[in-house]
This record gives sequence, C-alpha cells and structure tokens, in this order.
Amino acid sequence: MAKVYIVGAGPGDPDLITVKGMKCIQEADVILYDRLVNKELLNYAKAGVELINCGKLPDFHLLQQETINRLLVKYAKKGYTVTRLKGGDPFVFGRGGEEAQILAANQVPFEVVPGITAGIAAPAYAGIPVTHREYSSSFAIVTGHNKHGKEDTIKWEALAKGIDTLAIYMGVKNLPYIRQELLKYGKNPETPAALIHWGTLNDQRTVVSTLGGLVETAEKEGIKNPSMILIGDVVSLREDLSWFEPLYAEQLLAQESL
Repeated sequence: MAKVYIVGAGPGDPDLITVKGMKCIQEADVILYDRLVNKELLNYAKAGVELINCGKLPDFHLLQQETINRLLVKYAKKGYTVTRLKGGDPFVFGRGGEEAQILAANQVPFEVVPGITAGIAAPAYAGIPVTHREYSSSFAIVTGHNKHGKEDTIKWEALAKGIDTLAIYMGVKNLPYIRQELLKYGKNPETPAALIHWGTLNDQRTVVSTLGGLVETAEKEGIKNPSMILIGDVVSLREDLSWFEPLYAEQLLAQESL
C-alpha cells in the first residue's frame, strides 16, 4: 500500500503552493483535484499520471464526496501514490478532515500538507492585513453557509462583539443574512468591508463598502462567488496598501504598448 497526500494548493496564484505541495504533485501516480485548484499546477505532474477532476460547483458536484473517499482508498490500496489536491488549505473548509478520517478508518497511510488559505491570502493581495496593532488584535475565519438542511450554528453574537476582523468564505449568496445577524448583535453598520473576487489571480477584483451597504454594493458591482468577504477596520488600510491590482494594471499597459 502506498500513501495519500492531502495537499493544499493555495488560493489561486500557482506560485503560492508550498515546496512540499509541489513535490507531492510531481511524485503522484494519481491526482484528484478540486475545481478551484489552478490547473497550471497539473502541468508539473509526471508523465502517465491519472488526473481525476473532483470539481464542485454550488449545488452541483461532479463527484460526490462519498465517491471521492472511495477513490482515495481504492488507489492507495492498489499501491499508488495519491495526491488529493485541494484549493487553499485542506483543513480550512476543504473537507480535508473528513477525507483524513476515511483514510484512517481504512488504515490507509496519509500526510496532510498545509496550504495558504484564501482568508489570509486574498486580503493580503488586496492590501488588507487581517491583523494590525492599531486596528485588529483578533481574526476569525467563518463559513458563509451551513451544511445543507442544517440549522445555523455560527455564533454571530460572539463574532459581532468579540472579533476585530472577520474573513467569511462562500458567503456572497448569504450576504443579506450575514449582515442581518451582525447588525442584530451590535456590529457597527459603518464598519469597513470588502469583497475580493478571484483573490490572488490576475483578474482579482476588490470592492470596498461598509457592513451596512455591503449587500447593495455586491449587487451593484455584480460580485459573485468565489469571493472572500472581509469585515473590519483593517479594510480601511487598502487605500494605502493596495499593491497587486495596480501592479497587474501596469503590466497590462506595458504589454499593450509593445
């Protein structure tokens, strides 16, 4: 029996994968990859590797999670080196923990290779530090939606009153509810907020608003998933610290002038 590597591919920019993550791609006999993994990374796989697209869209899964679990176990027990390539970090809303549980239950050796998660990387590329000595001493990563059919268990009161910066994943569809809950528990409607679409990629787009106006801003600007939602005073630093989007705009102008 070989081993399964549960690898975080990072938030989108292929240069942000870890050295160990890249080695896992290069050495794999089988790679099962998710929708948000940058496909450029697959170019580093060796000849003859089997590539399996496990892509998941909202409300549509190319492969069901149960099928993915079975494939991981099956290929490992056949003696293959398997890389399970997941966007961001596999243990941050990536279901990597569930897959590791299945492997452990089936006595399949595995390793977890952490990746850079979008909740930190996308704000960084937008010029927004999630912590800052003058603005934020606490930072929370929050899911923007619950498991289908499950009651909301997110502690919105604690988030509204006790956390300086909120990084919310997969929440654009539920923005009205997110705003409602935070305002209900006393979050200032004037708190700066940002929506970061396709963070760390060349077509990254960042829109700044306030918590109170976030829903209307998202609708007006046509912001869809995948997007990170940042709420906190640190968002106000973007005006001075934005570096990636201006840099890319300069590169485009330079190319057009050639």
